[in-house]
Amino acid sequence: MSRQKRIFIILAILFFAAMAYVAYDISSRTTFPGSKPQLKERIEKQYNSDESIDSAGVKRDTVTRR
Repeated sequence: MSRQKRIFIILAILFFAAMAYVAYDISSRTTFPGSKPQLKERIEKQYNSDESIDSAGVKRDTVTRR
């Protein structure tokens, strides 16, 4: 095996090892979107508390967006 080919193989192995490390690092810091509750459910949980009337005196349940 020639010297150039050996250097190429070593660099290729290092490159793929670095890419595998970066992929693992990124995937460990993020979560699968399907594992989180849906946005509507999160908003309902956040605003369904004892304060059901906002500062204008309007119930939030009766206000609809268009």
